[in-house]
Amino acid sequence: MLLIPGLAQATTDDITDKISLPPGFSIEIYIDKIPNARQMALGDDGSLFVGSRREGRVYGVKDLDADGRPDKVFVLASELQMPSGIAFHDGALYVAAVDKILRYPRIEAYLSAKLARPDLPPPQPQLVFDDLPSETHHGWKYLKFAPDGELYIPIGAPCNICDAGKDYAKIIGLNLTTKATRLIAAGVRNSVGFDWHPKTRELWFTDNGRDMLGDDVPSDELNRVGREGAHFGYPYIHQGDLPDPKFGRGKRPQDYQAPEVKLGAHVAALGMTFYRGQQFPAPYNQGIFIAEHGSWNRSTKVGYKVSFVALDGNRVVGLSDFASGWLQGETVLGRPADVLQLPDGSLLVADDAKGRVYRISYRTPSAAPGTEPD
Repeated sequence: MLLIPGLAQATTDDITDKISLPPGFSIEIYIDKIPNARQMALGDDGSLFVGSRREGRVYGVKDLDADGRPDKVFVLASELQMPSGIAFHDGALYVAAVDKILRYPRIEAYLSAKLARPDLPPPQPQLVFDDLPSETHHGWKYLKFAPDGELYIPIGAPCNICDAGKDYAKIIGLNLTTKATRLIAAGVRNSVGFDWHPKTRELWFTDNGRDMLGDDVPSDELNRVGREGAHFGYPYIHQGDLPDPKFGRGKRPQDYQAPEVKLGAHVAALGMTFYRGQQFPAPYNQGIFIAEHGSWNRSTKVGYKVSFVALDGNRVVGLSDFASGWLQGETVLGRPADVLQLPDGSLLVADDAKGRVYRISYRTPSAAPGTEPD
């Protein structure tokens, strides 16, 4: 197992001064040296785990001196197939490797022991489930545990646009005890982010729209599962109201679940989280942060930011840029891939282009001299 010194401080390519945030917010490099950082998960003792898509590695990040800044990066696993999706549950780390789910038990205890014994061999994973499609096109996963302990797994379409049948384009729930699966949502082209509403416990998820219909359609989506098993349109209807030129013939938009928000074409909406903390101002409470990875085939680039969706209960009341600046003109400085709230209420942002994780914090802006705060 490789131990890599972590760089929590700014580096020579620190671009945090280019990131625009609302007043009172600041951004810093939380940890560096995590190539292709994708989904993040937080352990019980504060350990941060990070998956990757291209590197085949899963990382563990430790804060050794309890100063709130991580010090070391461990490579927990390597040579896995696109282990982008990870989740922490009951002391174990779960990793999605395209067609299988692996479990690394007592992973935090292992990290602590590794500090005292650098030669300690890596943990051997347990095979949890291996009945998933093996196609790599949209085959990387995003994992999270539902409030009831069921593991949710998206299975993307094995193509840009096709009707691949009932084994693809969906989100399923996996019972870890019985290994039984059930359909949560159908007609989902490629979801790489989801979370549950803190009050209603309904699942909300991002979905990437198809390519090759031009710059401006179809839109990526933010969806809500009001009824389990609902069909969200793919490959027949896109963005709730746009029939596909080939597969949409004879299909009616009203027969499918429309998105709660159209996020924009080609923004590549990936990881998302409801904000449950107390650090940020009240308007952010129980809203949704979304990492927009950014376009790859648009004539002018879009995305490359973190957006915020404000909610009133289950009703969307606003969509706005929260953190932007990873795109400067047509120059890409980074690609947000996931967002994760820390216990103190600050927000982590994984950047798979720079191979790092940022932290966004809030401090009440000081009143101007000679004025009284509200």
